[in-house]
Amino acid sequence: MSLQGPHPEYGDLIEFFRPVYTHWGVYVGNGYVVHLSDLDGLSSLYSAFGCVIVKKEPLWLVANGDIYRVNNKDGKNRKPYPPKIIVKRALEEVGELKEYSLTSYNCEHFATKLRYGTGFSDQVRDAAICTAGATAALVLAGVVAGAIYCIEKDKRQRE
Repeated sequence: MSLQGPHPEYGDLIEFFRPVYTHWGVYVGNGYVVHLSDLDGLSSLYSAFGCVIVKKEPLWLVANGDIYRVNNKDGKNRKPYPPKIIVKRALEEVGELKEYSLTSYNCEHFATKLRYGTGFSDQVRDAAICTAGATAALVLAGVVAGAIYCIEKDKRQRE
C-alpha cells in the first residue's frame, strides 16, 4: 500500500485508487477506516445493485495494496463537522446495512455525508459531465455530417 501526501488525521476522508474507480472511507484513528463494503467483504462497487454494510477496518486492509490519499474534497467551500463529531458519527454507523446506489448513494456519498452533513459524489458528477459531453459531440458530428451530405447533394443536383 502506498500513501500519497500527509498521513490521515481523525475525520479525514480517504480516497483509495482502484483500477477503474475510487473507493472512499473516513479515517477514525489508530489506523482504522469506516467505509461501505459488500456483505462478502469486497469494496462497495461490487454491490452496485444491492445492500452494503458499514465496516470499521484497518486502513491497510481497505487499501488492499492500492494507492490512497487524504482528500477532504470541498473543505474550502463546505464546513466540516469537528473531527470528534465526524468520528463519532462514523462509528455509530458501523454494522448498519445500507441500500447502495452507484449514482445516488455510494461510498463517496457515505463518506462526505459523515464529514459535511450532505452526501455528494464528484465521481457521479464527473461521469455525468463526461457522458453529456460525449453525447453532445456525437450530436454535433451528426449535424456536421448531415450538413456535408446536404451540401454535396445540392452540388450534384446543380451539375
